Amino acid sequence: MSFSALKDVRILDLTSVVVGPVCTLRLAQYGADVIKLESPEGDLMRGLGGVSPSGEHSGTYLHLNRGKRNISCDLKSAAGREIVGKLVEWADVIVANMRPRALEKLGLDAQTIRDANPGKIYCLITGYGTDGPYSGRPTYDSVIQAASGVTGLTLERDGAPAYVPMLICDHIVGEIAAGAILAAIVEWRATGLGRSIEVPMFETMAAFVLQEHLAQHSFDPPVGRAGDRRLLTPNNRPTQTKDGWISFTVNTDKQVRAFLEATGREALVQDPRFATVGARAKNNDAWFEVRGAPLTERTTDEWLALFQRADIASQPCNTLEQLVRDPHLTAVGLLGEEDHPVEGRTVTIRPTIGFDEKYAPVGGFAQPIGWATESILAELGVSSASADSD
Repeated sequence: MSFSALKDVRILDLTSVVVGPVCTLRLAQYGADVIKLESPEGDLMRGLGGVSPSGEHSGTYLHLNRGKRNISCDLKSAAGREIVGKLVEWADVIVANMRPRALEKLGLDAQTIRDANPGKIYCLITGYGTDGPYSGRPTYDSVIQAASGVTGLTLERDGAPAYVPMLICDHIVGEIAAGAILAAIVEWRATGLGRSIEVPMFETMAAFVLQEHLAQHSFDPPVGRAGDRRLLTPNNRPTQTKDGWISFTVNTDKQVRAFLEATGREALVQDPRFATVGARAKNNDAWFEVRGAPLTERTTDEWLALFQRADIASQPCNTLEQLVRDPHLTAVGLLGEEDHPVEGRTVTIRPTIGFDEKYAPVGGFAQPIGWATESILAELGVSSASADSD
């Protein structure tokens, strides 16, 4: 049985690349009817996300655009404007991540739509909001990583800035936008009121970083340096073993004692610098030098077995090739396969949130450009002939 909490909610998806599709993917997984509108050229992520057999659907595009119906039209044409107008009327929620000025030119900005349709929920995901000095600037995930201080964290820890090698800002902000839309839907169901929502990537990620790393600067006057010192020490990293790398974390006093005993450092159990959480915080660099020392006398599997017996949280550092073969992920069926109408046999990733001990279905395949155009036009009462006439 599918999870259908949003089965009565219709969403017009005017987003592209990653941040917006992450948001609408989550809503589709909750049962919403999502129509993704693309230009004839298609979403940039169809090619930007990597090669594919046909060149039309990168792996990233396939995974972020499941469960959505796809319609294609030229928004600059009269026919395209008629179609999008019908789609706006049809939708309960409109989600966009185009630049505000571009939306205004197309008449697809929040004010224009909600002046005519005050009951609509409109969510705009922007780079920098609409009221600050950076408003309207172009941006992508890596630029937000830099601006929000994510790269500055690696600069302090490692001596050089570095990007997290995935589109982490897009994913975080997309999920937060989905949560904001869900809150608005709760209100809308109770009152019929619409909302204009704006989710700026820069401010959202800056807050995300500062919630952890404002740290000692959260007080006036500051009680120490900014930054969570546990995370910023160079020794807070995966640990080398005899045949690879392992990750483990020990935080409580009990876990620390178990770790020191398991690694043959019993003498340090009585060291006052490491005896309590507070003492380790005051001696952070010394503690992480102990904790991060190589463990090359045993293999990764041997350490994992030893740590498991000591109830220490630990896992191997999986490569991508190892991750897709992980025995836990295999057992719970995270990955599957299906036949795509254009790309052939493809891998699927099921939703990971369970409801009543069941997961939402994986949803239909990511559709080729305009795959559902004719059926959607019929639903909207627009003939395909008139749509093609302009």
